[in-house]
Order: sequence, then C-alpha cells, then structure tokens
Amino acid sequence: MIPRYSRPDMANIWEPENKFRIWFEIEAHACDAQAELGVIPKDAAKAVWERGKWEIDRIDEIERETKHDVIAFLTNLAEHVGDEARFVHQGMTSSDVLDTCLAVQMSQAADILIADVEALLAALKRRALEHKNTICIGRSHAIHAEPTTFGVKLAGHYAEFARNLERLKDARAEIATVAISGAVGTFANIDPAVEEHVGKKMGLTPEPVSTQVIPRDRHAMFFAVLGVVASSLERLAVEIRHLQRTELREAEEYFSPGQKGSSAMPHKRNPVLSENITGLARIVRSAVNPAMENVALWHERDISHSSVERMIGPDATVTLDFALARMTGVIDKLLIYPEMMQRNLDQLGGLVFSQRVLLGLTQAGMSREGAYSAVQRNAMKVWEQDADFLTELQADEEVTASISKEDLAALFDITYHTKNVDVILNRVFGES
Repeated sequence: MIPRYSRPDMANIWEPENKFRIWFEIEAHACDAQAELGVIPKDAAKAVWERGKWEIDRIDEIERETKHDVIAFLTNLAEHVGDEARFVHQGMTSSDVLDTCLAVQMSQAADILIADVEALLAALKRRALEHKNTICIGRSHAIHAEPTTFGVKLAGHYAEFARNLERLKDARAEIATVAISGAVGTFANIDPAVEEHVGKKMGLTPEPVSTQVIPRDRHAMFFAVLGVVASSLERLAVEIRHLQRTELREAEEYFSPGQKGSSAMPHKRNPVLSENITGLARIVRSAVNPAMENVALWHERDISHSSVERMIGPDATVTLDFALARMTGVIDKLLIYPEMMQRNLDQLGGLVFSQRVLLGLTQAGMSREGAYSAVQRNAMKVWEQDADFLTELQADEEVTASISKEDLAALFDITYHTKNVDVILNRVFGES
C-alpha cells in the first residue's frame, strides 16, 4: 500500500493491529463456545477475555524463530493469559483463524467500498439533474453523431454504478463466511456449534464445506467485482479526459487556485485526476487474474493462495477506495461549459440532423436507398467544402421534389432530440 493512494479507514483494516484483534476475537469466541459445550473450563474462556493481550513486535520476534505466524500469535497470547492458554485453539487449525479473519477484513473493506459508491452515486445524480437539459453532441467512434444532453451522459454512468452497488453488496454477502472446522474441514476435533457461534459473533455465515480452507471461488468473485467497479471508474474517467481536450473543452476538472499544470508550460490545465483514476483502475484489475488462479488449490488445501491474498487484499481494496473517493470529488467539482458544447454541436454545419432528414424523406415517399444517397451526397459537401447542410439540401432539386424547404428547416429543430430526456432520467432516478 502506497500512502499517496491510501485513505486511513481502509488502510487500517489491513494493519497488523486490526488483524491480530480479529484473530483474538475468533479465538476468544471459540473458547466461549467450547466452554458452553463443556470442552474447556468456563474460567479458562473468561481468562482469555480478561488477560488476552499481544504485542506486534513480540509476535514478529517469535515468528522469526517459529516461521509460523499463527503459532507466534498464540505463543505471545499465552504469555499474557497464563496456564489457561492451553485451552485456546482447541481442535482448530491455522486456516480457521486466517480464513475467518480474511472474511471479516474483506467484509469491512466492502462496507467502505459500498459507502464510496453511494457517495459517487449522489454526486452523479446531482450533476445529472443539474444538466439534464444541457445539450451536447453525442459521439460514436469519437465522431459527431446526434445531440444528447450532458445529464443523459451522467445518468448512464449513474445507472452503471447503481449496478456496481448491487454487485458489491452481493460480493460482500458471498465473502462473509466463517470456517472453524479443523484439519481438512471434517469437524473431527471441534464441534460445528463452535463455528456457528463464532460466525454469529463475527457477522459471518458458516461455510457449507470448508475443506480446511474457505473455497476461493468466493474470493475470486469478490475481486472480479472490484475489477468491474474499477473499469466503470475508468470509463467515466476516460470520458472526462476526452471532454477536457483543448479541441473540445466541454468539461474540465476543477483547477484550484495555486495549482500548477506543468513544470515547463505555465498555461497547462491537465486532467490529472482522471488520468490518475485510469491508472489506479489498472492496478485494481491486476488483482483479478491472481484471484482466479487461487481457486485451484491442491486437495483439501495448500497455501499457494496465501501470499497472493496478503498482497491483493490490501492493494485492491485500498486502491479502489481511493479511486472512488477521487472520482466523487472530480464529479462534484466538475466544470461544465455549455457554450463550448453548443459550439461543438454547430461545428459540422447541421450534419447532426442527417438521420432526421433521412427519415423525413422516406416518410415523404422517397425510397430509403434514394433518400440515403441524397442525404449523404449533401453531407459530404459539408465535410469537404465546409458548406451548410440545410442550405445544400434546400438547393438539391431531388430533395425538394419530395419535401419543401420549410419542412426541411423544421427537421433541424434541436428539441426533437431532447423530447425523451425526462423519460430516460425517470428510468434511472424514478419519477420526480
């Protein structure tokens, strides 16, 4: 985790202090359940809660000798608990602690990411409604197509992140499972009631078949969803980057007083935040393939997944958290230039109405093939001679033989393209 791209709440989830706190709670709750079953003395379970402590430096010191992190933690814990510590970890295996802890950490991370997406949705909705009637050119293949509105653009991104919100909620539910089933997952040395009790206390549901480890298809799905969310962020970031290009300048990241755009060129105002989000999205997606490869473990378990998850767990969640928060700030302060949108809309001399003219001619009796040829013939004059589309059409005898000059002019009404904006936004945001 790089501090430059980390926010404290998410980063703290992956800090040793939080990890060992979760380990302790797993062991202590398991002791409570074992005591209720009569497997260990109730005083022993009480002693674990009352005297249970640990020191990160001491755990690291012990691990340097034992080469085993869970044993190092249990050894340090026993130094504080005393004789009753012999009842800790009864019938459990390391994966019971590690996998259950990871489930808690990923659930905590998911809660933050869900809140992040909700904040971004709020910003997108506010700006979409603000600019629902701000007309701009829609583009396909980066070429002018037909008019749309900036509000419709943002509403599309809102709808995408609304889907992402549901995906994150589903991913959180899928990852939130507990495994306290012992070696190879058979519960031979520990009662399933212990797993149920720990799960209830930790906010997790029992894993149906843990095989000693929680199956990694759950983790693969979680990271795949993070990758999709990151891709949605990149799509929005790329749109902003394109719209900020000098040739367009329809929208622009907020440029704060004192901000500098270039060490060499004082005039520069670059879309650095959106470019940063594009890069961060690549990092999040890079976690997806290793997570997929972690699914195929040997037999009931191996630890080939462990080193991967120690890296991608923190990196992917911390990075996505930062990117979502950054994008929310970008959208919240995004500068919109309607006059530039109008300038660009007018740039091709009315060509954006070509389909309306095509349909008008066919409705007036001309064949589709003939109408397409006539419209394209006049459109090419605009491309090649910087002509005015309506003027050329009104001078074309084949066109005016089917439709009057006045009716042609009526086909160039911009509001024709915005008449269903409310319908679209109501589909996204509901009736207002």
